[in-house]
Amino acid sequence: TLHKFLCLTFLCFLFFPVAGVLNRQSPRRNLFTERGCCKRQSHFFYVGQDISGSPVSVDVGICRSHCGGTQRPVAPYGAGFPGFSKHTSMLDFLRTKKLRERPPPELPVTSGLEPSCSAGSSCEPTAVRVERVLLFEGPREVEIIDECHCGAVPTECVRMPALKTFFFETPYETVLDVGKCSSPEVSNGFSCVPTKFEPVLLDSPNSVELVQAVETCELRESCYRTSYIEQYYEVVYGANGIKEERLKEIDVGRCLGGCSSGNRCLLRDSRLKEECLVWAEGSSTSCVPQEYDSHTFRSRNGHIRTVLAIGSCKCQS
Repeated sequence: TLHKFLCLTFLCFLFFPVAGVLNRQSPRRNLFTERGCCKRQSHFFYVGQDISGSPVSVDVGICRSHCGGTQRPVAPYGAGFPGFSKHTSMLDFLRTKKLRERPPPELPVTSGLEPSCSAGSSCEPTAVRVERVLLFEGPREVEIIDECHCGAVPTECVRMPALKTFFFETPYETVLDVGKCSSPEVSNGFSCVPTKFEPVLLDSPNSVELVQAVETCELRESCYRTSYIEQYYEVVYGANGIKEERLKEIDVGRCLGGCSSGNRCLLRDSRLKEECLVWAEGSSTSCVPQEYDSHTFRSRNGHIRTVLAIGSCKCQS
C-alpha cells in the first residue's frame, strides 16, 4: 500500500508541472491581429551630399505586406524534462546538451509567414508627405511614407486617389490629391501610366508653387509620349488679301517614363543578403524623342517660324 501511495504521489508531482508549462506555452492567439500587419518599415534612401559634404540618407519608409518577427524552432515533447530522456548513452546526452546550449539560428523575418492583405488588395501607402532636403547641388524633394494600409487593386488601368502633404508642420501645410495610376497585371511591356496632368498652385513661403496632379491614366510602354499643348499666334492672308490673325495650337508632346537599369542597393543586410538597407538612384537611361514632326507658320511680326513636335519616344543608353 505504501508503495502504491508513493507511486501516485510521484505521478501527481510530475503531471501538474508539465500541465502548467503546457498551459503557459499555449496562450490564446488573435490570428486577425497577427495577419493584419501591413505596416510601415524603415527604408533608408541615399539622396546625396549636404552643403557640408556629408552623405545624407533619408528614411523614406516602405510598406511591408508580411508580418515580422523571427520564428524559433519548437522543442520536441519532453525535451526539457530529464524523466522523459530519450538518450541511449552518456555520450549522446552530452552531445545533445551541447547543441541545446548553442543559440538558435536566426531565420528570415518572412519565413513561414502569411501575406497580411487579402486577395485583390495590396499593402500600399496611405499617408505620404513631401520633405525638402538641402543638398550641395541644391534643394531636393523627397517623398516619405508615414502610414500604410491594405488597398484594393483594380483590374483595369484607372486613376486612383493619392493624398500628399506639402509643407509639413508649417503654416502652409496642405493636403492635396495628386492622384496615381493603378497597377493592373498586363503583358507585352505595357504599364498603366499618367498621360494627362492638371496643374495646381500651392501657397508657399516663396509666393506660389506649381504641382502636377495626375488627371488621366492609360496603358502605355515604359517610355512613352504624352500630350503637351502650346499655343502661338499665326498670321494668314485670305483670298481677298485681308490679313487675319488666328490662335494656333500645336501638340509638341513630351517623353515620359523610365528606362532605369543597374543595381541601386548601396548597403545590404549582413544576415539577409536579399534585404537592402540603403538604396540609391540607379544608373538610368533617358527617355528621349525618336521621331518628330515640323509645323511651319507665319508669326505676328511676319517672320516664318518652325516648331518641332515629338512623334514618338525611345530609351537612349
